[in-house]
Amino acid sequence: MISVLFVRLALFEDCCLEIPLLDHHSRNVQKNDESHESPGSPRHRKVSARWVPDEACRPLIDEAPVFYPTEEEFQDTLGYIASIRSSAEAYGICKIVPPPSWIPPCPLKDKKIWEHAKFSTRIQQVDLLQNREPMRKKLHRKRKRRRQFNSRPRRRARAESSESNAACDSEEKFGFQSGSDFTLEEFQRFSEEFKAAYFEVKENTQDKRWLPSVDDIEGEYWRIIEQPTDEVEVYYGADLETGTLGSGFPKESSLLTDSKTDQYMTSGWNLNNLPRLAGSVLSFEECNISGVVVPWLYIGMCFSSFCWHVEDHHLYSLNCLHWGDPKVWYGVPGSHASALENAMRKHLPDLFEEQPDLLNELVTQLSPSVVKSEGVPVYRAVQNSGEFVLTFPRAYHSGFNCGFNCAEAVNVAPIDWLRHGQSAIELYSAQHHKTSISHDKLLLAAAGRAVQALWNITVLKKENSENSRWKSVCGKDGILTQAIKTRVYLEEKRIECLPEVMRFQKMQKDFDLDTERECFSCFYDLHLFAACCNCSSDKFACLKHANLICRCDPENRLVLLRYTIDELNTLVKALEESMDAVEAWVFKDRERPLDSKNVGDCILDAHKKLFGFDLFPSTVQLNTSLKSEHMEQPINEFPKVDSYSERRTSFCIEPINFGSVVFGKPWFNKDAIYPQGYKSRVKFFNICNPLIRSSYTSEIVDGGLLGPLFKVSLEEHPQESFVHVSAEECWELVLQRLNQEITRQKCLGKQGLPPVQPSSSINGLEMFGLLSPSIVQAIEALDPYHKCTEYWENKLLKKKSSSSSGDTFVAAAEKNSSETKYDEGEIADSFGTDLAVQETGNLLVGSGNSLSDDEIQSVFRRLLSKANSEEMEIMHRILCKGPTSPFWRVAVEMLTEEIRKRQK
Repeated sequence: MISVLFVRLALFEDCCLEIPLLDHHSRNVQKNDESHESPGSPRHRKVSARWVPDEACRPLIDEAPVFYPTEEEFQDTLGYIASIRSSAEAYGICKIVPPPSWIPPCPLKDKKIWEHAKFSTRIQQVDLLQNREPMRKKLHRKRKRRRQFNSRPRRRARAESSESNAACDSEEKFGFQSGSDFTLEEFQRFSEEFKAAYFEVKENTQDKRWLPSVDDIEGEYWRIIEQPTDEVEVYYGADLETGTLGSGFPKESSLLTDSKTDQYMTSGWNLNNLPRLAGSVLSFEECNISGVVVPWLYIGMCFSSFCWHVEDHHLYSLNCLHWGDPKVWYGVPGSHASALENAMRKHLPDLFEEQPDLLNELVTQLSPSVVKSEGVPVYRAVQNSGEFVLTFPRAYHSGFNCGFNCAEAVNVAPIDWLRHGQSAIELYSAQHHKTSISHDKLLLAAAGRAVQALWNITVLKKENSENSRWKSVCGKDGILTQAIKTRVYLEEKRIECLPEVMRFQKMQKDFDLDTERECFSCFYDLHLFAACCNCSSDKFACLKHANLICRCDPENRLVLLRYTIDELNTLVKALEESMDAVEAWVFKDRERPLDSKNVGDCILDAHKKLFGFDLFPSTVQLNTSLKSEHMEQPINEFPKVDSYSERRTSFCIEPINFGSVVFGKPWFNKDAIYPQGYKSRVKFFNICNPLIRSSYTSEIVDGGLLGPLFKVSLEEHPQESFVHVSAEECWELVLQRLNQEITRQKCLGKQGLPPVQPSSSINGLEMFGLLSPSIVQAIEALDPYHKCTEYWENKLLKKKSSSSSGDTFVAAAEKNSSETKYDEGEIADSFGTDLAVQETGNLLVGSGNSLSDDEIQSVFRRLLSKANSEEMEIMHRILCKGPTSPFWRVAVEMLTEEIRKRQK
């Protein structure tokens, strides 16, 4: 939201300088915009104060570092930030000056916006930002002034109007009074007239206007703050959503469509792109959080201020000054954040006594001179038009504007932010402060993406800059590994403090899909663990406050967990680059994706594609069995359909291509055959516009060692695609994306949307058409010799079970089918079907023969003599994994096929 600063300065009556702020016509046009302000508001007053240069209070502090990236360095935004971090973080803030060639066009200067688009403002009482009395002392009486740093009496030109007094008396919080609405054109005129009047700007003999320097304005600003003698009020356009007025950077929907703007639309320094760049943890944030993921605009005038504060969740921030007069910054390094807070409490005790979380309100200044006198390092930066200022995690910063200008800012979260983010949520919990993002959700998504990168590099030999970047934060001492370790350690210790009788249960995947779950006591995020009780279905607690949730006996309480500690430790090992753990994390979970993207909200990155689409999803949940006697199954788990014969399809599936059958185990199972190249079409809710139904294309493609990969694409937006190793989970990704969009649009107030769709509303096999009888028959016809053994055996079992003879046989068959463990020889004898393993054995040794140890050693010596070290390592892993490994199955199939070829 943009707000505007306004200054009301009262001097002696005989020193009053009257300036017509707007002509009669303009005043009439803006009548409605000003109706909510009192007659004593800044816009209705005369500017009646002058600069006092002899009493300047300019702080004498060191300058923050300034960096000048080369053209090449400027190409990689996060890479450049990482390269200067070690040099700049100790200052809290730094300035980055782009290469001279980087001159992005500013859509805000378009005539339609400049002259017609309105933005709201707030009135800021500059002289009260440091020297003010607590609000409780102001209520029900006239505003009086308390001077903590100066005893000089304040001069007044005239008595305040009764309307103004009434407004002040009714205020409950300092600094939140609404101001006028302006266009940029109107606000520029207002700002320049005020500045000219205040500093007595006049034409000199050379017909040029003299203007005060940055040092002049800085000295006067801190005089007003530290030694106030006049009432100074200003308008400030702050925290304006770029979705309302627009961004200062070109976007695809921008009015600027010249081809020259393309480089600026896609640049990482374009603040609309920065938060979701590959390598920023915020790229996994599913919501467009205003001010965090979506930039805010700031329209300033002389003396308009941003007070001491840190960013939400101690994130990095990047601010760009698009145009206008300079902005002066002050920064304190994050390592001295507590010292800054202590200094402010020491010098402003009454304000903090009344409001302990005062710094969260962004309405309080303290002179850098005072901060420095307390031994706190503080640094200064002057930001000019076109320049960036970067703030580091937990670095307090403040400042003011030297005149009319426009800036834009947003947050970003490189991987090194994670440890600061963890500290932030622990601090928020202690302060009972609400969070704005789910730290655990971002942490787990980043970890999942890193595991995918390790798999891509090691197994798929997919080496690229993005995978390498993720790999660089892994390893035993990697930043990401350490962040996960710390998180696991914290929860492990908290679990140890719980009563032993408390039960544990896996939470449902959509536990916090529709709403963020937080602790009833401290607002701690509950994405990973949550405690609850049978007595209340909508009350949850973090593990620290699990014992406070109710007065029930502990055995009635329950701990919901997304992952067990053992599963989280598997993730740690995977990040430490244990390939066994990486494989487990990739293959064991067939229920949750490893690197899912919120396509449509996230910026698409071509480096995240494999075979032309995202290979893995983002969050991970290992589906290992939980052996604890207290572990229970998820509540209200929807039953899954086992085969096409148990359910009639409710969607009209249009087959496009039946493909060809691949005779390898991953390409079929007991429920279905998955032909390579299969393609079908179905209509479903549009994930970009849930008000309509659109066509989706479902495909089965070759995933190499992974076997079949299931891909679903929205036909009208092919880039909106979802891929998984499971047909069911591929469509589950579509459903999750749909529900996120429904929830997002409901939050924006959109009407007529469908309800959030439950997991039971669709079945992946059905949506692919693999449960449609006509399609199933066509696919079965592609395998006339029944080589997809498990599928045909299961179908024969079902026919037997449907006959009237043999209830005992049916029960035994169903038990064997559900466990997928049976004696292969018995089934082969019963149904006359050769199994793949038996067929391979017959091909190798003939019927009834066996190999001796000497024969095996002889064969392997010949094979190994021709293999290099990498091939031997892969063979060793395959053999060690045994028949349950997907690697083993692939190897057997390839070996069998090769034997067949040579026997022909």
